[in-house]
Amino acid sequence: MFEKCCITDLRNKEVINICDGRRLGCVIDVEFNVCDGKIMSLVVPKDEKVSLFGKVDGFNIPWCKIDKIGDDIILVNVGELYEPGRDNCRHR
Repeated sequence: MFEKCCITDLRNKEVINICDGRRLGCVIDVEFNVCDGKIMSLVVPKDEKVSLFGKVDGFNIPWCKIDKIGDDIILVNVGELYEPGRDNCRHR
């Protein structure tokens, strides 16, 4: 059965890395391919700090790294050595 979810629903979910149990924060944005409409990655905050103009810096979690989307949380498998900006999307 296909379940649907709005981007606003994703923003209310906390992202947790299953490799080390670390809380990465709540989704602040979503990147998608405008040609085919597929979601490419979720964006979570790099840290709790807010810049001078109220913008929160974030890093991308590739869609292929999402293990499960639950009612309140999103479980991701980004490894302990996850590096923002690097292609971390390897097949399991």
